[in-house]
Amino acid sequence: MAKLTQDELLAQFEEMTLIELSEFVKAFEDKFDVTAAAAAPVVMAGAGAGAGAAEAEEEKDEFDVILTGAGEKKIQVIKVVRELTSLGLKEAKDLVDGTPKPVLEKVTKEAAEKAAESLKGAGASVEVK
Repeated sequence: MAKLTQDELLAQFEEMTLIELSEFVKAFEDKFDVTAAAAAPVVMAGAGAGAGAAEAEEEKDEFDVILTGAGEKKIQVIKVVRELTSLGLKEAKDLVDGTPKPVLEKVTKEAAEKAAESLKGAGASVEVK
């Protein structure tokens, strides 16, 4: 198999639908045991002036949204989890069924508050840490 260049790979991704691309990202994450969403904060933190300063900023700027209970409207909660993440229906259902579980990790305060508000609006119990 010939090695594809970066431009060739991008051309292939341009032809994919959003669903196909989402499935590819999930498969990539599973294959290489990584999380695409977690890569951006790590890269941004590494670009800081010093490691100590970056760690201090990370502690203040990164929050986790933990789903502690689904409530009575479990289907609505599953829909919100799917909107907030790139999870498929089965994965979102498993996350909701297996509470307490993190829905989002290492996100900004604003994103965490917005996600928590959406989940609470659907009837879920949520913690922001």
